[in-house]
Amino acid sequence: MPELPDVEVYREALAARVVGQPLRAVLLRNPFVLRTAVPPLPTAIGKTVRDVLRIGKRIVLALDDELFLVLHLMIAGRLQWLTGGRKPPGKITLVLFEFPTGTLAFTEAGTKRRASLHLVHGEAALAAFDAGGLDVMSASDEDFRARLLRENHTLKRALTEPRLFSGIGNAYSDEILHRARLSPLTLTQKLDDGKIARLFKATRDVLAEWTARLRAEAAGEFPQRVTAFRPEMAVHGRFGQPCPACGAPVQRIVYAENESNYCARCQTGGVILADRALSRLLHKSFPRALDDA
Repeated sequence: MPELPDVEVYREALAARVVGQPLRAVLLRNPFVLRTAVPPLPTAIGKTVRDVLRIGKRIVLALDDELFLVLHLMIAGRLQWLTGGRKPPGKITLVLFEFPTGTLAFTEAGTKRRASLHLVHGEAALAAFDAGGLDVMSASDEDFRARLLRENHTLKRALTEPRLFSGIGNAYSDEILHRARLSPLTLTQKLDDGKIARLFKATRDVLAEWTARLRAEAAGEFPQRVTAFRPEMAVHGRFGQPCPACGAPVQRIVYAENESNYCARCQTGGVILADRALSRLLHKSFPRALDDA
């Protein structure tokens, strides 16, 4: 799922192309993406884009007359900018937004339809999409500490909970925790002040560095390679590969449709965290320490 760095770079690229431009047409290719009926989607046609916003992992086109188009990419949703007669992708295109400067294609790969489009009217309706998560990039260290300790969760869950923190998902939480040298299963209320400060710095640094990296990669063009798996990442999606800090093989915990990647040597004192499925399969043979693996 695109997270804060990816969505922010999308937002910047889109703002540079559509702010001040009228929305000429909306072509709905897949009706299931549209999750609202009032106001009707054609109401947006002819309205000028006044701003492009980010709410968590959502992108918002703010139009005239307090109309807002809210796009949520979810896991497989992506945006493409089409110019020069370039045709949109076939089956994966959900909706097309036509502007004088080009066409925005909202696409989704795969068969599961999770991406969504809402058209809402008024600031109050828009505010309903904000889960209340803290924007770490503009927060103080005290804001971060208070939000982290508000509920007692594992660090992995706390960082990815949209009610607590805004825009952080599975990929960047792995990178943040590796940078902070903290276990994904440590409970938030077990952290001392030094570890909280380390986590706060790691969170801001990782998000800022990756936003800058993706912005530089786009080089003024519309982002093309938006993915949660990048070879430059330290641990996310790199199970079994060497940790760039210490060389130990990256470990993982699998749960539901997600997994948490971490370095046992850097983050857990050499302890391999129990993967429910694997430890149930191996029973007593499951390695408990990195040196036993």
